[in-house]
Amino acid sequence: MAFEAKSISRFVPHSPRKMRLVVDQVRGLNVEQALSLLKFMPMAAAGFVSKTIESAAANAEENLGLSRSDLFIKEIRADEGPRREWRRFGARGRFKPILRRSSHITVVVSER
Repeated sequence: MAFEAKSISRFVPHSPRKMRLVVDQVRGLNVEQALSLLKFMPMAAAGFVSKTIESAAANAEENLGLSRSDLFIKEIRADEGPRREWRRFGARGRFKPILRRSSHITVVVSER
């Protein structure tokens, strides 16, 4: 039986669509490779994904006693969080709604 460690970041202030562009790049990679790839990615979402992977790896090391070099990303996903409606006022007294989207990142790491 393979041990799994999980980490969830909730209410991240980035849209899930932009988050998935980053998440799709690191799915299935070793934890070390994924973190080095995210370090040089220009997207702002890479920082949040990197933090969540770090946390999952730390959970695996601390709680399960697994070696960090043996870990890989078994499952990673960016789900939609709550949307916050903001406003911008338009001409002639009109109301222009702006949706501020958020997302939840889930990372599951396992041993090879």
